[in-house]
Amino acid sequence: MAKQRALITGVTGQDGSYLAELLLEKDYEVCGLVRRTSPAPYPAIAHIQNRIHLVQADLLDYTSISEAMKGFQPDEIYNLASQSHPGESFRQPIHTAEITALGAHRMLEAMRLVSPKARFYQASSSEIFGWVREIPQGEETPFNPANPYAESKHYAHQMSVIYRKSYGLFISCGILFNHESPRRGLNFIAQKVSYAAACARQGIRTSEHLNEHGEPIVREGKVALGNLNALRDWGYATDYVDAMWRMLQANEPDDFVIGTGEGHTIRDLCHEAFAYVGLDWERHVETTPSFIRPTEPGPLIANPAKAARVLGWKPRVGFQKLVHMMVDAHLARMG
Repeated sequence: MAKQRALITGVTGQDGSYLAELLLEKDYEVCGLVRRTSPAPYPAIAHIQNRIHLVQADLLDYTSISEAMKGFQPDEIYNLASQSHPGESFRQPIHTAEITALGAHRMLEAMRLVSPKARFYQASSSEIFGWVREIPQGEETPFNPANPYAESKHYAHQMSVIYRKSYGLFISCGILFNHESPRRGLNFIAQKVSYAAACARQGIRTSEHLNEHGEPIVREGKVALGNLNALRDWGYATDYVDAMWRMLQANEPDDFVIGTGEGHTIRDLCHEAFAYVGLDWERHVETTPSFIRPTEPGPLIANPAKAARVLGWKPRVGFQKLVHMMVDAHLARMG
């Protein structure tokens, strides 16, 4: 019996690398799309790179996507690539729309014409709930995007539904709430806070790694953050890629909210990370207006009941364990 074939965009990122691992464990043949301009090596997949096919393609270029699908003939397609930082989307709104919105549309169109029998997963985001109209948010909660990234994800999500209903394609969308891991980029809040806690534990006053403004993440013993009252639902990325895979094994395509159902503020995150290394977070955190978004969504808290009922999915790693894991990973890298 031939192996199942899966094509992944965003394979070099957090979710893509964990998903590739999961699929290899399940004996899939895996192909990852990488941009020609993407810097190699790819640390997140270095340990499995010799076991997957890497093909150059770009979400800005329909022809390259189409050729990749023709060449690989996937049974499953996971579209995880995007400009995924909400704050950055205010600085690069057109670029964000080109990749996150129209890039997904190019993937859908290529699937329709080249691989219509494949099963397609579209990575949607809790950010599409934006200025929320109910708490917690489930599949029937109205969307109300509050930033360019969220609106781009909203477009991709709605276009996925249109393609599913119009062409009878197997397309499922995972509306994923915040999910983190040691592989997350340092410009994301949970990684930034856990890194700062590790620096404080090691007595590092000014860090070597820089934030999105080109300044040290930790400077003179403090990390600069934005709105500490922002409320989020944080889970572990490996749990969430398992949910992606389950969606494409279901009998029917559908949309699913994926999250823990628990809310924590950024203040809670700071407390947990610094308390884990025996320090008072208030001595190491400062708020800076430049890190406060022009518009703040939320509170973003998931209602994952449908995923539990239909997919048999539940998160295995809780907030405290996740934060400790991320701090430990930074401490290990620092030696």
